[in-house]
Amino acid sequence: MDLMRRCALIAFLFFSGPSVAADIPPVDAPDTMAERVKACIACHGPEDKEGRDAYYPRIAGKPEGYLYNQLRNFRDGRRHYRPMALLLEGLPDQYLREMAAYFASLNQVFPPPEPMNSSPAEVELARTLITRGDAERKIPACVECHGKDLMGIAPFIPGLLGLPRAYIMAQFGNWQHGGLMRGQTPDCMSEIARQLTTDEAIAIAAWLAAQPVSEALLKRSGPAAVLPAELARRCSSIVLQPGGAQ
Repeated sequence: MDLMRRCALIAFLFFSGPSVAADIPPVDAPDTMAERVKACIACHGPEDKEGRDAYYPRIAGKPEGYLYNQLRNFRDGRRHYRPMALLLEGLPDQYLREMAAYFASLNQVFPPPEPMNSSPAEVELARTLITRGDAERKIPACVECHGKDLMGIAPFIPGLLGLPRAYIMAQFGNWQHGGLMRGQTPDCMSEIARQLTTDEAIAIAAWLAAQPVSEALLKRSGPAAVLPAELARRCSSIVLQPGGAQ
């Protein structure tokens, strides 16, 4: 059974009604969030997993607001992935906030960096876009939104380090083309991604995946606390407050 089907089955068993489990002996499990989200851990465990259809990234340690937004997006159809929709169907906002807070409180495990196979020209291209952007095409530098160390800006912007190159490329493709995971809802990353050429997206993904995340970096940086005013206005459509306001 592939990973996607296993995730859907676990979600069904965890969140289905009592009638489904009538013939299953009761289990004396602790009533904790850690126990409740075991369906999530099947896919989003401590290590990145590559299934037949998609990557399942780590969610531990990501900003609480970001996780809450994504949970709501999957539940409400702004992001499309059937196992996630089944898992979250009918769950209230307050419960999604508790799930987000739980995963945000966990220490994030980072994998070793991927090998850097880019040419010097590709590395320079990636560094330029990541650190300076392209003002003529209205492409902000990655560091403006994701922090100078690319570790994220709390509470809504995730870090970019420690992600697989293929996962980053998949997200670029979904933003550019309104694909399966990102849906059709426009946001600032859709605008930015559509300005990038395929070569630029490949160069950025390869450079990010090749960067190490050291304990010193984690202690020094952590998520920054403030998004620049101009970018906060530009991205206001995706900053969903815990109460549901936009």
